Amino acid sequence: MAERMTGTGNFIVVDIGKTLSKVSLWTRSGEMVDRHVRPNAPCERDGVRCLDADGIGEWLLATLRGWAGQPVEAIIPVAHGAGFAAIGGADEHSPELLFPPLDYEQAIPADVMAAYRGQRDAFALTGSPPLPDGLNLGAQVWWSAQRHPEAMATATLLPWTQYWAWFLSGTAVSEVTSLGCHTDLWSPEPGAFSPMAQRLGWAERFAPVVRAGDVIGTLRPDIAAQTGLPATTKVLAGLHDSNAALLAARGFPDIAGHEATILSTGTWFIAMRLAAEAFPIASLPEARDTLVNVDAYGRAVPSARFMGGREIETIIQLDTRRIDIKPDQPRLMAEVPALLRRRTMMMPTLAPGFGPYPDGEARWVNAPVEWQGTWYARRAAVCLYAALVADTALDLIGSRDRLLIEGRFSEAEVFVRALAALRPDTQVFVANAHNDVSFGALRLVDPELRPDGGLTQVKPLEGDLFGYRDAWRDAVAKAPAGILA
Repeated sequence: MAERMTGTGNFIVVDIGKTLSKVSLWTRSGEMVDRHVRPNAPCERDGVRCLDADGIGEWLLATLRGWAGQPVEAIIPVAHGAGFAAIGGADEHSPELLFPPLDYEQAIPADVMAAYRGQRDAFALTGSPPLPDGLNLGAQVWWSAQRHPEAMATATLLPWTQYWAWFLSGTAVSEVTSLGCHTDLWSPEPGAFSPMAQRLGWAERFAPVVRAGDVIGTLRPDIAAQTGLPATTKVLAGLHDSNAALLAARGFPDIAGHEATILSTGTWFIAMRLAAEAFPIASLPEARDTLVNVDAYGRAVPSARFMGGREIETIIQLDTRRIDIKPDQPRLMAEVPALLRRRTMMMPTLAPGFGPYPDGEARWVNAPVEWQGTWYARRAAVCLYAALVADTALDLIGSRDRLLIEGRFSEAEVFVRALAALRPDTQVFVANAHNDVSFGALRLVDPELRPDGGLTQVKPLEGDLFGYRDAWRDAVAKAPAGILA
């Protein structure tokens, strides 16, 4: 972690998610001044889905120009962990992006994936389960080496977060929270590149590993000139977005130093347990999307995930209103008693290959012929579905005592209250503070920052949630492709 900065300037957090790119301006005291959001545009080259590095970069520079003249002291990049960039070129003093980074949802040819799977290390060594498409970063590196052999032979490789650190500073580094999130490239216990990454020479190709809070340089002169930001603006190495949310949660006294789990909600629902005791990696069920993340301190964090946001969007795609819109919460809550009574429920999974039921087949059970003329029942039902899957994922990592739900879906009352009811021995909280990923990034430069506002304990949902869960799990177990809950 970096030492606390002692200047007087503001901070900028660059948060490159899978669905959205966000840039926010903050004061030293943790107050957000401004924020801009851009949906990430589809990108395809040669028939292969890619990450829109060029489009995001142009938008980022245009956004930074809007803050020209601001006394910016440092920029902290954050991004999802399933992407990498290859830089290099003929001019070693002015490297460039050699080919578009892969989108992790791009299917990798079956023969390529089969050959790669033969190279992977055991789960007990990496805490990284075999995942579909390009979610294991090693699979992306393997395929890229076949698609771009000349470039990959000499390229410097960067995790996606550190690509943006390089984009801003010109300094190439890697960082452990990005290398240690289901990549197959890192061994958490020794804190080193995995045997596979070393054997295949990839460890040598990745830029030097630094800490998330390390200052790696200052703003590139051309970017300072284009944006009007100070040339002295420092750039940090940055970190994986889920780990930034974890770092934000540690700012609450009720979470820091305690047995607790953070459930970060967005496109992915990711549960990360701050375990009070050591745990063997091999005890996690790797076939059910459990894994080990590595936090900003280099410590292993047992984790579980499912594509909750994507599943919710799939179910309510005909609706124009999200499940977390505040004015709709009373109407959504009003639908719950009838859903519980009728045992109306969705079976997992709407994101095949992911989550605790990766082989499940999505279907409605006891779906009404009509949704009472509204879509409120559908949205309430998917909230209950998300709570049931989250409850299972939390069990898989031994979550107990305290649970903090953060992110967009923490404002979905049916979801959070149903989860609180399903876990009566756990204190379930939501935070009054927003922008948790960005706030966590700020705590890299000032670990003493505390969130503005405390935690609110969630009131459990009334009704027969246990009977509803038993019926759901029984239906899952009886499904032809299901996995026992």
